Amino acid sequence: MEKRVFLSKPIKNLQDEYLSFYQEWKESGEEMIPWVIRKDPADFEGMIQFLLDNEKDENIPNHWVPSSTYWLVNEDRKIIGVVNIRHRLTEKLFHSGGHIGYGIRPSERRKGYATKLLSLSLEKVKELRIQKVLVVCDADNIGSEKTILNNGGIRDTDYVTEDGNVVKRFGIEL
Repeated sequence: MEKRVFLSKPIKNLQDEYLSFYQEWKESGEEMIPWVIRKDPADFEGMIQFLLDNEKDENIPNHWVPSSTYWLVNEDRKIIGVVNIRHRLTEKLFHSGGHIGYGIRPSERRKGYATKLLSLSLEKVKELRIQKVLVVCDADNIGSEKTILNNGGIRDTDYVTEDGNVVKRFGIEL
């Protein structure tokens, strides 16, 4: 990893960088993870307000849980990745969602950023007073599994979704 990185709350003055991140991911054709990056940023200020409301548990649908979103930014202000941290889990999230969802933009993968992003995210989870973090990945996502293991993940029981997808589940004690 060449450059120093840090977590930033979603902010207006990173709009151009976020739009570049979003466009790169859209053009890749890959599934957009975490779920918050699927939100169309055309109304950028509205998107930021939506994310901040989620964190404050305001204006969110009944079946949702509050969550905090951070952008992984390097010293050149380039957005490298995004993390979404759920403050608590529903039964479904306990089985196949976990506390932390994260993704690294396609052009910045395999450079150690995911491991750093998860490590920085765990510091934010500590602030929420969550002592055992659940992090999950699909069984075929070797990179994500390595990232979780590199951050102290202990394998828990797998979960098979209704469509047959195998979700590997890991606990991380804080």
